[in-house]
Amino acid sequence: MGGTPLITVPVELGPRSYDVTIGAGASRLLASVLPSGVRQAAVVTQAAVLTSVDAGVPSDVFVLPDGEKAKTLSSVEELCRGFARAGLARGDVVVAVGGGVVTDVAGFAAASYLRGVALVNVPTTLVGQVDAAIGGKTGVNLPEGKNLLGAYWQPGAVLCDTDALATLPEREWASGRGEMAKCAFLEPRPGAGAPRAALAEMTLEDQVAWCVALKAAVVSEDEREGGRRMLLNYGHTLAHALEALGLAGGPVDLRHGEAVGVGLVFAARLARRLGRIDDARVEEHVTLLDAFGLPQEIPGGVRSGEVLEYMARDKKARHDLTFVLDGPRGVEPVHGVGEGDVVATLSAMGALS
Repeated sequence: MGGTPLITVPVELGPRSYDVTIGAGASRLLASVLPSGVRQAAVVTQAAVLTSVDAGVPSDVFVLPDGEKAKTLSSVEELCRGFARAGLARGDVVVAVGGGVVTDVAGFAAASYLRGVALVNVPTTLVGQVDAAIGGKTGVNLPEGKNLLGAYWQPGAVLCDTDALATLPEREWASGRGEMAKCAFLEPRPGAGAPRAALAEMTLEDQVAWCVALKAAVVSEDEREGGRRMLLNYGHTLAHALEALGLAGGPVDLRHGEAVGVGLVFAARLARRLGRIDDARVEEHVTLLDAFGLPQEIPGGVRSGEVLEYMARDKKARHDLTFVLDGPRGVEPVHGVGEGDVVATLSAMGALS
């Protein structure tokens, strides 16, 4: 293929193991990573995605609506009906080409259609390449919250073509950096004591590969989020609440990774309030988010009560308020956090009472 060598990161899941291939031109490997015996492909994408792929077999293209509004159960139904009309068989494949919305929805459709057909992800956004396309989580939103419907359905391969990132708008870069920032505060860290410095010095391909390797290690140990995988939700409890509020018509206009940035600062400040970390560790979060140009305050007009309502429906919750928080043992789930501490932290970040 020429140029910089591609990087391969394995996701070890026994008979369902697969490789994530990272680098310029990786999407050109698509035909070679399809399962044997595939005779037809369903390529799922969005109109805003500029990357085209060649599956090497007859393919039908299905275009989802742009944006987060595509993450609905009706989108999954439309896809599955389209697969049926196209004659997609159990031995064929769904190819998801796009960002996290596409891989989430197409993956859920692949898991559901004929009780499961093969899936290959070709993520075309930074957030997709460092997070959403890896690990087998698929799903859609409900009015009551983010990602409340879905399935674990591992892809057969993931192709992270960094050439596809060249045309990303700045806010999409920021969204991906939000997930990268999250990874910087999880163990193992890319640099002892100063995650921001080591991460910033890496090439783009190495940044993506490092985040993928971290996620692959976690998923290999805990595929279905029974324990360690919950750590990958660091910063996401508030992030998902803000996103859900925006989808419901609230005063929030944040991409996923931007919301994660706000959520990371919130988690750090909440951990400091609870005595789990010191001011210097909070400042590490702030400094890294500054370097990545990510927002750190609650959007104007957001009320604490509305945020709490969505937080209570978070997937980690056990009929309580649960957060992934930094602490003396590193980042870990913390159950039963007091509502008063949460509201005080939200207020300090600009939320209305």
